[in-house]
Amino acid sequence: MFKKILGTMGIRTKAPTLPADENATTDRQLKTIDITDADFDQLILAGDRPAVVDFWADWCEPCHTMSAFVEFLATDYADKLVVAALDVEENPQIPERYNVMGLPTLIFFANGKEVDRQVGITPYDDLKQKVEQLLHDHTN
Repeated sequence: MFKKILGTMGIRTKAPTLPADENATTDRQLKTIDITDADFDQLILAGDRPAVVDFWADWCEPCHTMSAFVEFLATDYADKLVVAALDVEENPQIPERYNVMGLPTLIFFANGKEVDRQVGITPYDDLKQKVEQLLHDHTN
């Protein structure tokens, strides 16, 4: 609904992205995938790799910071982990299913089940530790 209101005011919204990096190559592509209520089960729960899902909203300022960290995770663990973002305004069913009450929320999945959760902003190193634990537990 928030996006619709902004649209009527002529303001366009888009998913949070990393800030421009002068040292980045122009062909760098984001590795985080956008998911929806419709494809969540197939891409996250039925997938063969562990996953991290970033539940975010455009109006949520802390979400923009965490989205950058999530993109770093996607880059650092591209071959081991599925990293996805789900806009809670456009896709309310999955956040309701997982009782997402605060933003940003990251949920860590392995073998189709939630195994960890982070609500709010946390340092990138803490997220990496959670991912390392997720990968360790998934391979053992």
